[in-house]
Amino acid sequence: MSVLEEMRIRSLGVIDDAVVELSPGFTAVTGETGAGKTMVVTSLGLLLGGRADPALVRVGAKAAVVEGRITVSPGDAAALRAEEAGGEIEDGALIVSRTVSAEGRSRAHLGGRSVPVGVLAELADDLVAVHGQTDQQGLLKPARQRQALDRYAGSGVEGPHTAYAAAYRRLRAVVTELDELTTRARERAQEADLLRFGLEEVAAVEPLPGEDTELAAEAERLGHAEALASAAALAHTALAGNPEDPEGVDATTVVAAAGQSLDAVRAHDPALAALADRIGEISILLSDVAGELAGYADQLDADPLRLAAVEERRAALTALTRKYGEDITAVLAWAEDGASRLTELEGDDDRIGELTAERDALRGELSALGQQLTDARTEAADRFAAAVTEELASLAMPHARVSFAIRQTEAPDEESGIDIGGRSVLYGPSGADEVELLLAPHPGAQPRPIAKGASGGELSRVMLAVEVVFAGSDPVPTYLFDEVDAGVGGKAAVEVGRRLAKLARSAQVVVVTHLPQVAAFADRQLLVEKTVDGSVTRSGVTVLEGEDRVRELSRMLAGQEDSETARAHAEELLATARTDG
Repeated sequence: MSVLEEMRIRSLGVIDDAVVELSPGFTAVTGETGAGKTMVVTSLGLLLGGRADPALVRVGAKAAVVEGRITVSPGDAAALRAEEAGGEIEDGALIVSRTVSAEGRSRAHLGGRSVPVGVLAELADDLVAVHGQTDQQGLLKPARQRQALDRYAGSGVEGPHTAYAAAYRRLRAVVTELDELTTRARERAQEADLLRFGLEEVAAVEPLPGEDTELAAEAERLGHAEALASAAALAHTALAGNPEDPEGVDATTVVAAAGQSLDAVRAHDPALAALADRIGEISILLSDVAGELAGYADQLDADPLRLAAVEERRAALTALTRKYGEDITAVLAWAEDGASRLTELEGDDDRIGELTAERDALRGELSALGQQLTDARTEAADRFAAAVTEELASLAMPHARVSFAIRQTEAPDEESGIDIGGRSVLYGPSGADEVELLLAPHPGAQPRPIAKGASGGELSRVMLAVEVVFAGSDPVPTYLFDEVDAGVGGKAAVEVGRRLAKLARSAQVVVVTHLPQVAAFADRQLLVEKTVDGSVTRSGVTVLEGEDRVRELSRMLAGQEDSETARAHAEELLATARTDG
């Protein structure tokens, strides 16, 4: 079992530098009001991943530091979590530390390894149960009472609850999608109509990829056909000559003559022969170009009807590019995407049908799982209430009776509820049950919610009874109680101390208390004292033994350490505690 052995606290609240040595069994922390007892609880809260408040840092200090040493055994949940985080365990001890700077920055270390604060909080789940006045207030909330009952029920509730939660999440997703499809039906229908119109326009034109570019080039050519034909004819005449003008000079004839003049002497000089070859190439090129110019002129068709047809086609394509894309390629891409989207929109009716069927099936599944949760909670509630009632008898409340009210709220219509016990009831992520803890403090009293039926002292004892019951069904290694004995006195206080001592037989128990009847039952009593300057130093947290413990119990009883009556009462309390132990 994991045990918190020791904490060192520096620059936290009124504590300057102090070491708190804890017992494996029952440790009571006592001291005068304002001495700093609560700082012990605050320190442990920081070690367990609690919120870091820079206001806790002692005035003048740069940071508050809390270090704890926890003994762990191989296989303990704390040991496994530390190893997962990369922390080291030396000689069976795990060192946990938390630093809070005056500026509000917080750092956490586990086994010598820096870790997120959340890791310490995860460690706390398996390590310590902390209870104080705020926890009592939390127990007054029905949601917390349902959580407590579910925790006690264990696997009986956990199994159906896990399945229920998964089905509930899926139902929420299905309902959200259904709502979107149905509430946006008009907008989606309008979108589908626009897509159909656009796709019909594109289909009517039947554009081809790159057609707009090709037609633009053809229109340019047809629009300047006469100028192009005239230029081609003039160029052809310049290269090949005019048959109707035998005396005219053309480039082909001139170049041919130049080549002939060099051919006559090329054998005498290789350099000149090379030039003659190049002139020959020019002559061939000129002939080819002249031939192509003649062919171009013959093929050029200055057809105004064709030009009109091209311009009409271009106008149809331009109408598409104005609406659906910068060019025909983009228009065709839009049409492809639009067709896919239209298929999706036209499938909404089918999708609505599928989702409606799934929603109804999930509601039926939730009804069955919700009934299982109700049945499991009802069975566990009887056992839980009987166990807590039995514990209260040992806490000077022999006639008190605890019970649970498990109710459901009628749904206004079938659509908003699930069927539990033949009724349509409201439901949520944890089922349809409203759980409330009731207390009848004495015979004849009507069971009432503990928020209304329990005094402060009774509520403290109910809280302790609940924890003792939990210790038998879902134990944690360490319990920390911060003055949960508030409002308790006399014989009831003795019974609280006796019950805490019993709890300490199976777990480590740390109690911050002002009651001597409770402190007397502790295996170890720590005294928190402030110095003259108002701080708690290293010597300010001491383990009380023998005469010192009697003196502190006397002070707690009568406010006077040296009162003979108080001393006698203190010794009697210690003797009673030892006998009961």
